Amino acid sequence: MNSLPKIINGLSEIADQYDAILCDVWGVIHNGHEPFSSSVDALVRFRKERGPVILITNSPRPASEIPAQLSHIGVSHDCYDAILTSGDATRAALAARAPGPVYILGPAKDLPLYEGLQLKAVKLDEAAFISCTGLVDDLTETPDDYTELLSRARELDLPMVCANPDIVVLIGNRRIWCGGALAERYAGMGGQVIYAGKPHLPIYDLCFEALGQLQAKPINRGRVLAIGDGPGTDVKGAQNAGLDCLFVATGIHESTLTDDGQLDPQQLANDLGQEKTRARYGAPRLIWN
Repeated sequence: MNSLPKIINGLSEIADQYDAILCDVWGVIHNGHEPFSSSVDALVRFRKERGPVILITNSPRPASEIPAQLSHIGVSHDCYDAILTSGDATRAALAARAPGPVYILGPAKDLPLYEGLQLKAVKLDEAAFISCTGLVDDLTETPDDYTELLSRARELDLPMVCANPDIVVLIGNRRIWCGGALAERYAGMGGQVIYAGKPHLPIYDLCFEALGQLQAKPINRGRVLAIGDGPGTDVKGAQNAGLDCLFVATGIHESTLTDDGQLDPQQLANDLGQEKTRARYGAPRLIWN
């Protein structure tokens, strides 16, 4: 692989090299409010001509929650065969610590993560560990609002299981802090953090298991393409899992990486290098051709 990513105009240029796709969701196929129609169309076309598409997301909720969310903002079910989430991958780490007790850090909307796990939710000073899905109110809060809580957790030497490694996402044009920002802050204090979502391998293990069922044949990782917009999650995760990656600049890095809709391979390589990772391909957006 060359050190510089190859900039492509459309997925059709490389589709025949791959039998399956693992595709990020937020920032690649939608912006939190509406779908990117060209991205959806590209995945539909790949499924029709090449093979299965699995959506792989750092959402802390179980995958069963995601199709309704996608449908609500207009993402067609025709663009994917299956969905796997950081929440799915994290449930094993949580189950291994049942019954806890656990301090649950995150909004009420993420509570489906804990269904059936027999965990006992308690106050921080009574907990054996923390489960973090995100900020309680990500529309008004920042990680700075959690300094006191995280400092106390560090004094208690509580490990943290982080169900969403993302640092930020864009909702429309607004940056929203995610659970990974709290986990990063906690790790910086010397706290122990356990992850299962991208870029860590447990979520990819689930994807390969699902691909094996969809394809009914052994998985050739050299013919699985990862697509994403996050250098530290999607691109690094693909590298960790031994996959080629197509980086698309429609997410949080669009304003810094594209110039008049063009993507510079050297600048992209430099930015990915800051995360000690690289992508085989780059594109300003995900389209078929």
